[in-house]
Amino acid sequence: MDKYAAVLDGVFSALSDPTRRAVVRRLGAGDATVSELAGGFRMALPSFLKHVRVLENSGIVRTSKVGRVRTCSLQRDRLAVVDDWLAEQRRIWKQRTDQLERLVTDMDKESS
Repeated sequence: MDKYAAVLDGVFSALSDPTRRAVVRRLGAGDATVSELAGGFRMALPSFLKHVRVLENSGIVRTSKVGRVRTCSLQRDRLAVVDDWLAEQRRIWKQRTDQLERLVTDMDKESS
């Protein structure tokens, strides 16, 4: 996963903000225009666009413009990299807790 370190850093950084997480959650239901997305937040459009740009730069969101309308879509493959990393972490920690459990069980048997 070291080859994905920069991708993971960018995705985690982008998702560190609650506004951006809310945008990702909303886009999970389907594409939306920037205006539709911004309507759910109490901030000026230029401020909201900064959040969209961060998501876009991290590869989580792709935008397309037709005329004056910019539409955002979620790029699930970018989130799959995070899912893969989390699965690896779960595997590592399960292995460690299994080893700890065996150690405690062996110690318990020895003391009996």
